[in-house]
Amino acid sequence: MGYRVAVVGATGNVGREMLNILAERQFPVDEIVALASRKSLGSEVSFGDRTLKTKDLDTFDFTGWDIALFAVGSDATKIYAPKAANSGCVVIDNSSLYRYDADVPLVVPEVNPEAVEGYTKKNIIANPNCSTAQMVVALKPLHDRATIKRVVVSTYQSVSGAGKEGIDELWDQTKSIYNPTDDKPARKFTKQIAFNVIPHIDVFMDSGETKEEWKMVAETKKIVDPSIKVTATCVRVPVFVGHSEAVNIEFEEFLDADEARDILREAPGVMVIDKRQDGGYVTPIECVGDYATFISRIRQDSTIENGINLWCVSDNLRKGAALNAVQIAETLGMRCLKKG
Repeated sequence: MGYRVAVVGATGNVGREMLNILAERQFPVDEIVALASRKSLGSEVSFGDRTLKTKDLDTFDFTGWDIALFAVGSDATKIYAPKAANSGCVVIDNSSLYRYDADVPLVVPEVNPEAVEGYTKKNIIANPNCSTAQMVVALKPLHDRATIKRVVVSTYQSVSGAGKEGIDELWDQTKSIYNPTDDKPARKFTKQIAFNVIPHIDVFMDSGETKEEWKMVAETKKIVDPSIKVTATCVRVPVFVGHSEAVNIEFEEFLDADEARDILREAPGVMVIDKRQDGGYVTPIECVGDYATFISRIRQDSTIENGINLWCVSDNLRKGAALNAVQIAETLGMRCLKKG
């Protein structure tokens, strides 16, 4: 037997990707429904070789449905996720709304699969921020071996992390560079994104860090280990899909770069491409459409006693959002919602 699954926000980038991945991974679905806001009512989305017409989220009754994958913003999630959860449907939420709630597990299945069992407190499981998800997949196996003290990460995040508006703005501005009469001022981003980088994602906080940077700190502590110190600088770059990260890790114990490479080669969800030659590393354009988190440029940091540097790349619409949500559903099914 399979599950009755609802995909909320099915017409958005992440919602469509959720449907694609559910089909690709042959998730055991008995019945599936695509939900969207009233303005998208009747729009068609693909699920494998099937075409689904979206139904109205506002009037949908979640009673009798097993799992709801939410790919809408926090405002809509705040309204509809409790309705689904109170109807007995387990919500897997991609927004930031519940990530820091002590009664809601924050899960990356390769890292803390056992945490899904905490869903019963609110019938909700949170999906982490895209930049956090790919990083912790790389950190966890290294932490298990040598205990991480501190992480310094600089991110290079694609415009798809800002949704369709971000993609459109990069596309339109890039075209306008070659047509000076067709000026495309910044709207989604604070400055021009085409041929530029912007050290600002989400809102500024009183501490001077942006909320995106704060998320990476708080979520890494919740998912991996609260004792890990993390500092982040998050940067938006003119790439359509695929987040990259330069990660510096300080350990309690010495870890040789060769051993770190071997550990990561065996780690779930990780693909190591690390040749010390031209092109012997992975870039964002090469990770698009892939499930893996790619690790390259693994090397010793000689400026500290027990340090490693690495380069981490992943498709943010997949591992950073839709794939991780589907993996949570798979883990939930195996551990908690077994069907006879």
